[in-house]
Amino acid sequence: MILDYKDIAEYIITNYRNKVVEVGVGSLPQVALLLKDKLDVVVTDINEQKYAGVRFCRDDIFKPDMGIYRNASLIYAIRPPIDLQDAIAAIAREVKADLIIRPFGNEKADLIKYFKEYSLVNYQKARFYLYRS
Repeated sequence: MILDYKDIAEYIITNYRNKVVEVGVGSLPQVALLLKDKLDVVVTDINEQKYAGVRFCRDDIFKPDMGIYRNASLIYAIRPPIDLQDAIAAIAREVKADLIIRPFGNEKADLIKYFKEYSLVNYQKARFYLYRS
């Protein structure tokens, strides 16, 4: 579990409406579980995941089903491996969604080629990168 999941969820609820997609949910569904009653949340992973009340779609980020991501205002990933970040950013750019990357530590791919602007957001205890579409 990540300690700042409540703050990340609060930031998303405060700043986004409609559909949000979490990429690579794995065993860290805490953010999605807090969002599910406030927003249309879809979580994806290459492996089947089941979390009560959260819509899951199996997807390979390197061969994405773009229908999953269309109409999303935000795509986010919690602790994604650096080798997945480029693929996630390309999808966010294509569907014109903002992107939040909450890194494991300080590792971050150079994703500015996909977005006009980005910033490091410090929101309460949470620290993440926000890329604006």
